[in-house]
Amino acid sequence: MNGKVGVLMMSKTVSSQYSEDWLPITGIQNGMIICNDRQKVTGVKIAPRNIFILDQQSQDNILISLKNFYNMIDFEFWLVVADRPVDISVYMSQLQLLYNETTSPAIRKVILQDIDKGNTFMNNNIVDTEYFILFKDANEDTLQKRIRLLINGLASCGLNASQVSNDDLRIILENFLNGGVSTEFGTVMPV
Repeated sequence: MNGKVGVLMMSKTVSSQYSEDWLPITGIQNGMIICNDRQKVTGVKIAPRNIFILDQQSQDNILISLKNFYNMIDFEFWLVVADRPVDISVYMSQLQLLYNETTSPAIRKVILQDIDKGNTFMNNNIVDTEYFILFKDANEDTLQKRIRLLINGLASCGLNASQVSNDDLRIILENFLNGGVSTEFGTVMPV
């Protein structure tokens, strides 16, 4: 591991079999990971947008805006991409109810095709890819200013962003600890 935390952690003897026990984290609350050294990790979640369906001029404008945005950030940050499992079970239940209530053969056929497509998604472990910019600081005012700066800067690039939630941070940690493999209990279990 690199950095102060990694050097500090490597000098300690870790006797636990669970990786959570050696992470320098005391908790997650208010959209922030609270570290042992009183630093807080937070950031923004960026809504995905496919710019490649736009005309070339619009693509170029967005890319130039993003370059300028990244160049104006004057603090250390991490770009994180995380996969989140897609749960469409509620949608599938609604489709099944609609199928049962519908009498028209043509509409039933369309609904059945949607059910089949949904089953394909569920059987192939489809995930949503989510994008984050994370950073850390001990001062909460600084954190909030940076969040506003990032949200406004991304908006000027035509991208929507919001502060990360506790759930977002848990997904990021789970992806990091489990190599993107989802667990049943929300914790890392020994294999």
